[in-house]
Amino acid sequence: MAEKLYDEVPSLDLADFTSGDETKKAQFVKDLGEAYNNIGFVAIKNHGLSDDLTKNLYSSVQTFFGQSQNIKQQYEIEGLFGQRGYIGKGKEHAKGRSTGDLKEFYHVGQEVTDGDPIKDTYPDNIFPTEIPEFKEFTLEAYRTLENAGKQMLRALAIYLDLEEDYFENKVSNGNSILRAIHYYPIENTEEVPDDAVRAAAHGDINLITLLMGASADGLQILRKDGKWIPVTALPDQIVVNVGDMLERLTNNKLKSTIHRVVNPPKELLHTSRYSIPFFMHPRAEMDLTCLESCIDENNPKQYKDMTAGEFLDERLKEIGLKK
Repeated sequence: MAEKLYDEVPSLDLADFTSGDETKKAQFVKDLGEAYNNIGFVAIKNHGLSDDLTKNLYSSVQTFFGQSQNIKQQYEIEGLFGQRGYIGKGKEHAKGRSTGDLKEFYHVGQEVTDGDPIKDTYPDNIFPTEIPEFKEFTLEAYRTLENAGKQMLRALAIYLDLEEDYFENKVSNGNSILRAIHYYPIENTEEVPDDAVRAAAHGDINLITLLMGASADGLQILRKDGKWIPVTALPDQIVVNVGDMLERLTNNKLKSTIHRVVNPPKELLHTSRYSIPFFMHPRAEMDLTCLESCIDENNPKQYKDMTAGEFLDERLKEIGLKK
């Protein structure tokens, strides 16, 4: 397939895949596959998030981050490696860097309710008692984005000539994370390292990421020709991108595109930016061995065999969340 350079992220309608119209479904699969072959990002509408939920979620997230550092730090639990609760300013950095990103964030994980023994391997969620609605809105957004993610993976399975439900048992009660991020205001630029940015260039660890609209511009993706292009989604869209696990599984057929969040102009550095990505992870035991159908003479196998759990462990150490 000839490589295509996009000037913007392609827009797709998830309802085309779920409506029962086979022609629309096939077109969605084709368009999604082409986008993920080339740029690794798409903007999706009809994802299931309501305007009210989005507004309420952002409101409760802003309330949490607006509290004093003392209150926030009560929810930073030693030994969880940032997998649940609050993670303080500058704790995470991009792979290959040591300068921390200019952000703080809060993690909500899987709530296993069906007796699946995998529950014993996950830490319990932690919710701020000062903001009771935080739990309700984060869990509802988690379930909504997880459902949208499952549909996206069904489309990708078809594109990869796998059974449509190939990913279903691999992501059922998967180790997914909803991350509420606050890129905090910088009042004094002399207090931060010269090379510090809101989020340095990186690829996501997981299968796919579903990103709700952020409260301000700043997200950019690196095109194949080395040009950074801004990601803008309409208010009714979410952005869905390929993560490193899916790139690995497909032996680089699907692209986990490098992206970053740049600092705003100096006159806006004193303002906050909020963003809420959903990192869709499989169960730890998922085998990430490259699919045979993605290996040939022109594209020999690029990766050693490992499970999703092993890969996650390796990357958490590389980005500074795990020692």
